[in-house]
Amino acid sequence: MSADSIKAQKNFCSKQEFPFQLLSDPDKEAIKSYEAIGLKKMYGREYEGILRIAYLIDENSKIEKVYEKVSPKTHAAEVLKDLV
Repeated sequence: MSADSIKAQKNFCSKQEFPFQLLSDPDKEAIKSYEAIGLKKMYGREYEGILRIAYLIDENSKIEKVYEKVSPKTHAAEVLKDLV
């Protein structure tokens, strides 16, 4: 989920040939409810930003696992391992 607009999400999916729909939350309501926003630091400056967190949610909407500090390069393999 991203705070980017729906149009920005669609453009990203088209450009990257991404085969899945991405969720858009420009008002950050869901992002806040999942506690995926907080203080970040860059170049010694603190600011509020969206944290790179992922949740494995079962078919009953129960959170099975929380992945903090997700790495895009390794995350898919980590989730697939947990699903087996």
